[in-house]
Amino acid sequence: MADGSEKNAVVINKKVIFKDYVSGFPKESDMAVTVDENLTLKVAGDSKGILVKNLYLSCDPYMRLSMTNRSSEIFGTYTPGAPITGFGVGKVIDSRNPEFKEGDLVWGLTGWEEYSLLKSSEGLFKIHHTDIPLSYYIGILGMPGLTAYGGFYEVCAPKKGEYVLVSAASGAVGQLVGQFAKLMGCYVVGSAGTQDKVELLKNKFGFDDAFNYKEEPDLNAALKRYFPEGIDIYFENVGGKMLDAVILNMRVHGRIAVCGMISQYNRDQPEGVHNLMSIVYKRVRIEGFATVDYYPQYSKFLDFILPYIREGKVKYVEDIVEGLENGPAAIIGLFSGRNVGKQVVVIAPQ
Repeated sequence: MADGSEKNAVVINKKVIFKDYVSGFPKESDMAVTVDENLTLKVAGDSKGILVKNLYLSCDPYMRLSMTNRSSEIFGTYTPGAPITGFGVGKVIDSRNPEFKEGDLVWGLTGWEEYSLLKSSEGLFKIHHTDIPLSYYIGILGMPGLTAYGGFYEVCAPKKGEYVLVSAASGAVGQLVGQFAKLMGCYVVGSAGTQDKVELLKNKFGFDDAFNYKEEPDLNAALKRYFPEGIDIYFENVGGKMLDAVILNMRVHGRIAVCGMISQYNRDQPEGVHNLMSIVYKRVRIEGFATVDYYPQYSKFLDFILPYIREGKVKYVEDIVEGLENGPAAIIGLFSGRNVGKQVVVIAPQ
């Protein structure tokens, strides 16, 4: 493989191609690893493009939504025959964009390939703090971190002493929401899908308690056990039966921040929610949000989170696989709960 610093070098570019739209659970065979033989590491002179060498790629549940041909205002859809896209960390090899120069480290949306030509700098952030692991910029310092920050502090508007439930709590976003809630002086319980993840929540991330939802035959009863006085804040990542049970257990003027609903992504017909009148009785506010809403606050977010990371007051767990060829399996693993923490694919570590 040619080094990215070689001017006009011609390289083989390995990539993950999306084959066709998906119904039900996605499979590794819905993607294919291919190579392009002749990529010149140079941006055309009449272009505003940015050529990046991808170093780390992010596996995120929302990517399943892009595998259908149903339009999405936020995520868009993948194009059959083209590389899938997602968040990544990369190094600029060549640039015709005045905002970025060769050698810059960046994070943002990129292709699932070794080298990507980005036609726009929209949503592309320059990395200035390199004392932190670069992979963190697709996790705690990237989209998941900003999601947790905006969703919890802005949407949930937490107050000290409130009762907080986080679903998918050991994932990229949930592990941070729980720690943010503890920093606020809240009581925090997380739900997860294995006993190992439950122990991680309690012993590493400092949750007050946690439970394995797969071992609870009655989620309503489980929530009453963990929250006898009810829930003030629910950070929603799963939807379905959990959301239905949570609504029954909300306190008056409770808030539900809807970040995602991973239990529904592989269903052709989503599950219904049946306890909606409790929203009226309890005057509960349910609000969805998107990470892009908080892009203007990114520098403020860094000022908030970097000291906590450096001082060890906020911890982060990554689940790392190496090699682009292992990327499809890593994505699929998200939907069976195989990953522990933030799922990262390493392409070319610095």
